[in-house]
Amino acid sequence: MYENYDTLEELSDFLEGTFHQDMGSPEQALKEFIDESSKECLVFTIKFCEEFLNENISDQEKESFIKSYTEIYFPAIDLTPLQWLKKVIIEIKEAI
Repeated sequence: MYENYDTLEELSDFLEGTFHQDMGSPEQALKEFIDESSKECLVFTIKFCEEFLNENISDQEKESFIKSYTEIYFPAIDLTPLQWLKKVIIEIKEAI
């Protein structure tokens, strides 16, 4: 089902669709995503998030990418965008 996909496109869709300006909080948005998604979707989300983290681009570029597709003010949650994404992956894994 997910054989031919673009990691950056999948990640941008996930970030934009989940962590947008109408969310209550990033934690609430992630909880809703987990609650409303199938196990297959959650596994796939982990896969493309981890692939993104392993991309051969700088951490600065990764952080800029994450910031550009979310409505999260990272200083307020006391995490960098990369720390936050790693935390998101852990939380999804724990939910499976």
